[in-house]
Amino acid sequence: MNATYSNPLSIQKIGDPFILKASDGRYYCYPTSAIDEGFKAWSSNDLINWTEEGFVYQKSKNKKAWGYKQFWAPEVVERNGKFYMYYTARWLEKDSLRIGVAVSDNPCGPFVDVYDGPLFDFHYAAIDAHVLLAEDGRSYLYYSRDCSENKVNGRKESHIYAVELDSDMITVRTEGQILLKPDQQWEFKSGADCRWNEGPFVIVNNGLYYLMYSANCYAHRDYSVGYAVSEHPLGPFRKYADNPVLYSDHQDISGPGHHCVVESPDGQELFIVYHTHTDPINGGGDRQLCLDRLSFREDGTIEVHGPTLTEQPVPSLTKC
Repeated sequence: MNATYSNPLSIQKIGDPFILKASDGRYYCYPTSAIDEGFKAWSSNDLINWTEEGFVYQKSKNKKAWGYKQFWAPEVVERNGKFYMYYTARWLEKDSLRIGVAVSDNPCGPFVDVYDGPLFDFHYAAIDAHVLLAEDGRSYLYYSRDCSENKVNGRKESHIYAVELDSDMITVRTEGQILLKPDQQWEFKSGADCRWNEGPFVIVNNGLYYLMYSANCYAHRDYSVGYAVSEHPLGPFRKYADNPVLYSDHQDISGPGHHCVVESPDGQELFIVYHTHTDPINGGGDRQLCLDRLSFREDGTIEVHGPTLTEQPVPSLTKC
């Protein structure tokens, strides 16, 4: 096996990749993959070589399935011996996007819906769930209030919100609280009619909470990643002045975004996992899996060592 890898990886025709490093020592990738039926998963020992595990969530096999299409952006959290999948789907009852939760005893499923409706309904479209398990035992769910039902001064906008979860991981304790909205110049590149802050992901470093997110339209070359920082998981958050930190700077790379961050097998390195357009000229919804290193500078700012197309060293302690 080679001691290097190069982007893109073998997982193709996907979007919005999330990778769980599970207690069994394996990695599980849950991307947007079968938007009319549910979610497939892939597994790996090394973050580089992936095996498809097939469907882990299917609406046709869930008696409580409430979504009927647009199954997007799943994330899976392992806690107390169970695996909780938070995902986006279009709610049949209101024909609107919402977030649901499904549970399994196995990272490869089957995941079964907890409720016959979404996890919460704040009377607006919500997508892109992400859960932070804080060191004090509390849990927070971050999401995007989707632009499809959110107008600001006549313009559609996606804003990032958060709620606190109860200890059962399936109950929302608070109302949604707004954290971020598009207000930096780089976030306006997709046009004047719609702006996005979406795909939240939180990492913690030296007691600070780094809320990373994607901006611009997912189908465009300018889809990119930035971040904001706070001393508390619910903010207030301050956006990094030199955003974005992951963006297209090469004609053969388009739309790097909707990411997660995961540790190497030995826990010594951090990797940002993201998608790019399979067709960098035309963009669109056909995307592929990529990953690159992420680190913190001495001043606490995030540095992303990518996007790359050249050969890179495999993650540390990957078997070769």
